[in-house]
Amino acid sequence: SQSQSTLLSIFSQEYQKQIKRTHAKHHTAEAIETYYQRYLNGVMKNAAAPVLLELANEVDFAPSLMARIVLERFLQEKEQTIPSKTFINSMLRDPSQIPDGVLANQVYQCTVNDCCYGPLVDCIKHAIGHEHEVLLREMLLEKNLSFIAEDQLRAKGYDKTPDFILEVPVAVEGHIIHWIESKASFGDESSHQAYLQDQFWSYWNRFGPGLVIYWYGFIEELDCHRERGILLKDCFPTDIVTLRHSMA
Repeated sequence: SQSQSTLLSIFSQEYQKQIKRTHAKHHTAEAIETYYQRYLNGVMKNAAAPVLLELANEVDFAPSLMARIVLERFLQEKEQTIPSKTFINSMLRDPSQIPDGVLANQVYQCTVNDCCYGPLVDCIKHAIGHEHEVLLREMLLEKNLSFIAEDQLRAKGYDKTPDFILEVPVAVEGHIIHWIESKASFGDESSHQAYLQDQFWSYWNRFGPGLVIYWYGFIEELDCHRERGILLKDCFPTDIVTLRHSMA
């Protein structure tokens, strides 16, 4: 009964949890050397074969992260120094910068075939997040609700800010709302707890009670802080009560 977007969001979150659990074993000196030697042997036999992609699938590791490991090891050998994270990220975003044509092609194959990690996925996630913020802005304007957007708040010197602060609070399902945060993802327990700690309670402390929209749904039991001032919804609320309505 769930949408494809919701299922993809849940899959992505579960996959990332699995990668985090196994991350350390792929980054031991022994594992890195094994992967690098297997890459060298593989491309020596057939440079056109997707050696890195097949290796990542074989050891059950994200292709983009496998590409990063081998690229770092290659650059260490070539430059005789540990490359910076910025330098590595730049090459992963644009493999044509890699000073080895075969490795550049291998890295490219990994980044375009990775569904949860890498520069391509980061761009897609950013675009989807921005798309839902624009959608929320349009809905607020349609309802004639006056708001201050995150970029305006940042310009005023605020560091942690929700996407929109309502200049005049509204009521949703009997709860007063001062701010709205848009999340273009599924709200599972681990991500929601992290958001509560890093973002939502900070917003609550500064701006009062607010609303979080998980556009791809959430686990119902997580909506347990309503009385304290954090409301969860999976869409823009239809039963908004404004101050004007209340007075009338």
